[in-house]
Amino acid sequence: MFRGKKYKESAKQIDRNTQYEAPEALALICKTASAKFDETVELHVKLGVDSRHADQQVRGAIVLPHGTGKTVRVLVFTKGDKVEAAKEAGADYVGDMDLVEKIQKENWFDFDVVVASPDMMGVVGRLGKVLGPKGLMPSPKAGTVTPDVAKAVKEVKAGKIEYRLDKTNIIHCPIGKVSFGPEKLVENYNALIGAIVKAKPAAAKGQYIRSCVAASTMGPGVRMSTAKLV
Repeated sequence: MFRGKKYKESAKQIDRNTQYEAPEALALICKTASAKFDETVELHVKLGVDSRHADQQVRGAIVLPHGTGKTVRVLVFTKGDKVEAAKEAGADYVGDMDLVEKIQKENWFDFDVVVASPDMMGVVGRLGKVLGPKGLMPSPKAGTVTPDVAKAVKEVKAGKIEYRLDKTNIIHCPIGKVSFGPEKLVENYNALIGAIVKAKPAAAKGQYIRSCVAASTMGPGVRMSTAKLV
């Protein structure tokens, strides 16, 4: 794989064989980020579970103390008096069948998170085939199917993120921007890791957190120590 000059310069400052404590790892990421834009810092956590088994799924949501630094566009499926409440909470789009048809007919996806009130799930279910593969399908576990849509919108806007296993048993999540600086990134990291540890399935055997790597959008990965988390 071709790597640019800036990437190679950054990589020289990181010891691939060292597992860094969170403050040092995130300070390194901030120091080595060299892109002209404010890079996102992502966490990649490999777990010792098998996501093919229903009793070993790891999924949930958490509001990061300092948010993600990203402006999130929220679409809400609801009706009645909840429409105004959702709009007042900051939802970007609110509707019911009209929005379902817009997505189906126009292939419209100008949103990042979907929230729905439970009475709308029959309608939203029709979009499962298009929202599911994009990771946009609302779910009770993630707190995006709820009678209190206004609260859900506020949480998403405040920096709520969903974490879930991919097919290789890895969780990929943003924990902020390089401009946050190491201290805020560490607080966001601690919040996310704490939530993942709490979500450990009873059926999980052996070492739960196998590895943890943090990286900025354009930068090299930094291996993080998981000794205290196991």
